[in-house]
Amino acid sequence: MIQKLRLKGFEVELFTGRSSGENVGVAELVKQDLTEFCVEPDHRNLEYITNPESDYGKLKEALLAPRRRLRTWLAERNLTLLPGSTLTLGDATQFERSNPNDPYHDLIEATYGTTVVTASIHINLGISEPADLFAALRLVRCEAALLLALSASSPFLNRQITGAHSQRWLQFPLTPKQVPLFRDLEHFVEWTDTQLMEGRMHNVRHLWTSVRPNGPQRPFDLNRLELRICDLVTNPDLLLAITALMELRVLMLLREPNQLDPFKASDLSADQLMVLSDTNDATAARHSLDAQLRDWRDGRQRLCRNWLRDMINDVMPLAHELELTSYLLPLESVLAEGNQAMRWLKGIENGRSLEEEFRTGILEMEQEEQPIDRSLADALG
Repeated sequence: MIQKLRLKGFEVELFTGRSSGENVGVAELVKQDLTEFCVEPDHRNLEYITNPESDYGKLKEALLAPRRRLRTWLAERNLTLLPGSTLTLGDATQFERSNPNDPYHDLIEATYGTTVVTASIHINLGISEPADLFAALRLVRCEAALLLALSASSPFLNRQITGAHSQRWLQFPLTPKQVPLFRDLEHFVEWTDTQLMEGRMHNVRHLWTSVRPNGPQRPFDLNRLELRICDLVTNPDLLLAITALMELRVLMLLREPNQLDPFKASDLSADQLMVLSDTNDATAARHSLDAQLRDWRDGRQRLCRNWLRDMINDVMPLAHELELTSYLLPLESVLAEGNQAMRWLKGIENGRSLEEEFRTGILEMEQEEQPIDRSLADALG
């Protein structure tokens, strides 16, 4: 079977602030000059969305070009971009409204406060056939904790070490509290209508979970899977690696649904899979690669790091077939050296301050945006 790569796009949320690490909100001003950026309820973060693209070679520039334009705009005002997914050196006790007159922002501030003031990466993968989409949603939902573990970058909040690797995921208000693994499109439509009618969702977008179906007219017209669990991944090569791992898993599922659709390949019931997935997500948020997770196939306990190694080995034959092996290489570095949160925490254990680690992260984020010197890259092989 010959498989084509799917369309992929990213929703990238970013914090702005000073080079010393303090958050400074300018989202509404950015929007006036750079119309590709979207304003969030709290103006300390903003968002941009990349156009769908199947080719991984083109995705990197799609990710970095808006960041470079934003950085230039910020530099003219002595501001910069901040890594991490929480208010590391910012004030998490006060909501800073981007639009005081927006009634939806009233609702967000009153209901959730600053728990929603986070930065993250949403990865969208194009799947138009409903049966394929919901099978993919089930698999990715059951494995989302592993992708969070690779991306974890929020161990700090309010100048404090929180004890978690993804403070963002622990504090973000999952809505509704319980989201099933959907059988099919009809199940999703009926469930959504019930949530809206009973007030657990305010609109069709108010489904804040690890992974959800998305499309031009939800819940009826769907064309993509949206992974929402990942922390902000500033390194574009690592983000492409996480994306490639997810896409390869989905492509494997489409080849062998009986082996990889949790509804066909698991010993657990749908309700048990829901609880297992949500529990794994919370455990990965606390311990990331060192988390003890439960496998969706049979419920047995597995170390996250080992599960990821097995998963990478499983996708490698298809990666070779589709010429994606080079894009997976950054995953090995994360498994060997730790994710962003773990590296920051290790630096603090070695005597550096939280502020020093975070400011180093700010400089590293800027370096990641530098264009590649192609002649040098070729010389290095």
